[in-house]
Amino acid sequence: MSSRKRISRAYETALRIPFNDHSKFIIFSDCHRGDNSFADDFANNRNIYFHALKHYYNEGFTYCELGDGDELWENLEFKSILEAHKNVFELMMQFFAENRLHRLVGNHDMVYTNQKFVEKNLYSYFDKVSGKDKPLFPGITFSEGLILEHEKTGQEILMIHGHQADWMNYHGWKFNRFMVRALWRQLQIFGISDPTSPAKNFRELIKVERRCKRWIIENNNLLTITGHTHRPRFPEPHEIPLFNDGSCVHPRSITGLEIENGTISLIKWGISTTEDGTLRVIRKTLEGPEALSGYHKA
Repeated sequence: MSSRKRISRAYETALRIPFNDHSKFIIFSDCHRGDNSFADDFANNRNIYFHALKHYYNEGFTYCELGDGDELWENLEFKSILEAHKNVFELMMQFFAENRLHRLVGNHDMVYTNQKFVEKNLYSYFDKVSGKDKPLFPGITFSEGLILEHEKTGQEILMIHGHQADWMNYHGWKFNRFMVRALWRQLQIFGISDPTSPAKNFRELIKVERRCKRWIIENNNLLTITGHTHRPRFPEPHEIPLFNDGSCVHPRSITGLEIENGTISLIKWGISTTEDGTLRVIRKTLEGPEALSGYHKA
């Protein structure tokens, strides 16, 4: 199956939700939440991420996580991830309870395409304090795509992880997972990067972006948001509308996309030092806001 067909299938099977100019969405991906070990890239930014997500919860945003939220290549079991980042999942539970959480699958959490795995691991968890099972995300489902459809203009915004444009990380994800567990996780100690990841292989990154752009052009320049490559992208209205939210595992910062008041912005949350030496988590707008209508092709 070609990348065109894989992306088209994600579009055709995507969950559709309506939105308008008053809707608010925060889009993150590639959190790679791990077990808080040396290989857990998320652990360095977990306080930044938690602070940012708490802000978006309080401000009434809907959280869209575009895949690779949980690092299930390096980690054998989800429960070790849950235990390591319990406060994060408790906050996500609040989004979920208010129908403000949408999660897509990526190549590192491709096991979430197996609904039995999801039911066993994500519907509930064992609470060691009470000695009983408690609800986590009861009834949650994962899809490959999410489409926001504007209630008045009909404009569509497609969200996918982006591994659909990467044959080896789509069809060969089980082999890549084995290599990460058997080899690359250990070599990470010595600073050797995993070459299967487009985030660490610039040539593969360019190929993924090129394939996504080609699909967008062939589909009436549909505004498309991806993750996967970890490289933020924010095109001008006259350019091919391929956006990328970046990742939550940048050095000392996380990036994402905000949709609010009919506009889209690329933002970064990071740690800043004040004059008195106090460390603060701050939000910075990197690009935008740009009107979504400027990317709409009627």
